[in-house]
Amino acid sequence: MDLDAVADELYGLRPEEFTVVRDRHAAAARAAGDRELADRIKALRRPTLAAWASNLLVREQPEAVEPLVRLGEGLRRAHEELDGAQLRELSRRQHTLVAALTRQAGSLTAAAGHRVGGAVQEEIEQTLRAVLADPEAAREWATGRLARPLSAAPGFRLGDTRTQAQTQTHLTLVPPVSRERGKAAERRTPDRRPPEPSAAERKAAGKRRRTEERRRRESAEAREAAERAAEDLRGREADAEQAERAAGEAADRAARLRRRVGELADALRGAEADVREAEGAEREARVRAREAERGLRDARRRARVTATHLARLTPDDG
Repeated sequence: MDLDAVADELYGLRPEEFTVVRDRHAAAARAAGDRELADRIKALRRPTLAAWASNLLVREQPEAVEPLVRLGEGLRRAHEELDGAQLRELSRRQHTLVAALTRQAGSLTAAAGHRVGGAVQEEIEQTLRAVLADPEAAREWATGRLARPLSAAPGFRLGDTRTQAQTQTHLTLVPPVSRERGKAAERRTPDRRPPEPSAAERKAAGKRRRTEERRRRESAEAREAAERAAEDLRGREADAEQAERAAGEAADRAARLRRRVGELADALRGAEADVREAEGAEREARVRAREAERGLRDARRRARVTATHLARLTPDDG
């Protein structure tokens, strides 16, 4: 048993199966004397529905991994090169791909017995957009072992209108337009650039970004704390159920033993009565034997006396 194999198995399970199987593996590692492995297994966190759906997508549709990762690489490269035309084309593609993968993840979870709502679908989409924006997030997603949804790190973020204003890019969802109309628009305004934001606007944008990041971080921490509390509650409920089951089994065994003791006590009392009865019979038999022996002695004595008397009465033929 090793941590990678256990983690790979656990994050392929449905969320409600995760804790029981994880605890069983941790107990097995502890029983084998590998306390460090047991602690590392125990530290694995149960995935949220959105994380499980993302893992399911990677595991059930592995062919979807590379196109999304490659698209993210192209978007980041176009952003660095300030290639507006390429960004617009890739943005249309990311809109289509993210929407399709989000729907596919929802279909997979429904087939596995969990229908996800709008909030979970938003977290799935957020995870896919983080994959596009952050190579580290892409690598983590591709393992299929997420415990919670991913979010894009600060910096390059798809859909940031402030970045769009500074770089003439469009990373948000854009309505489909024909190539000819796009080219005509470029010809009509070849050198027009959006105005640079003022210092006050940049300051306000920075404040909004920090507030949004703090809110997102606090929300993620609160979700994680709630998940830990829920998992702890499930673990304690499982422990209580196991203890109650063990107490019930012990009570049944004690009742069986009490019944056996009662049966043995009854048998002992019966045996003791039999012994007393046998001892009484033995005493009576010994009394009768002594009486019979006395009777025998008396009979022998009488026989001798009679024989002697007879001999005297009988004349001697000689």
